[in-house]
Amino acid sequence: AMHNAKQQGRNNFQFFHQSMNIQARQRLILENELHKAIKNEELEVYYQPKIELTECKTVGMEALLRWKHPEKGMISPANFIPLAEETGLICVLGEWVLRQACKHTKNWHEQGFKLKVAVNISTVQLKETDLLNNIHNILEASNLPPEYLELEITEGVLMEDSETSHTVLSAIKELGVFIAMDDFGTGYSSLSYLKKFPFDTLKIDQSFMCDVDTEPDSSSLIPAIIALSKCLKMKVVAEGVETDAQLNFMKKYECDEIQGYLFSPALPPQEFENWLKNNKVI
Repeated sequence: AMHNAKQQGRNNFQFFHQSMNIQARQRLILENELHKAIKNEELEVYYQPKIELTECKTVGMEALLRWKHPEKGMISPANFIPLAEETGLICVLGEWVLRQACKHTKNWHEQGFKLKVAVNISTVQLKETDLLNNIHNILEASNLPPEYLELEITEGVLMEDSETSHTVLSAIKELGVFIAMDDFGTGYSSLSYLKKFPFDTLKIDQSFMCDVDTEPDSSSLIPAIIALSKCLKMKVVAEGVETDAQLNFMKKYECDEIQGYLFSPALPPQEFENWLKNNKVI
């Protein structure tokens, strides 16, 4: 009950019932299996391409962690990422993802694909005292120029400790790394945060895409977000583009880049590399 109350936020209470005990046991089992997954190399980084709309070419990709359990198959990130954040494992996982992403991206550079990779950074990671050193060392070890790395931060991260977040993000910018606000529109969406923090990119959450097909009038927020981004000199990326109607809508309002199932789902490294070659990416 205490754990559930914490998840609901401050000034909250929850009554205990038997299902909570079952959930607690399931969480413990999953935590133990996640430890084993790291040791047994069950985790892999997948990549979803980002398409630049002016020339319709692939310019980058988002790195996404996937867990292929030997018995349960693919386990949704929604089930294990929050657990990793609560237990502190996210720091180990995050560093590993960043290392893999930079290594793979450098390898693709050597094959002629000059792509920028985006990697998600959690609240827990942003509080790490050695985060900057880790980023610097990983870039140096992979020999990837910093301008080909972008770190994605959600709005919720900024609410934890805005002053510390600003200091850390500014230091990351000084390394030459780009910073994106991820899932824009799902959280607090304060305009003051967009002005205060050193963002290069704003990513429109995929939930905004749903209305484009069914209720075009209700999707009027998207042009406003794109216009706002351009005023603030930010690149704007739309997530979750799955239909031609959504693609044409984003083209109409001059969105810079898109990603989604219309072009490709997230793919394991070798499949992503094959996708790049088959799609004649520049």
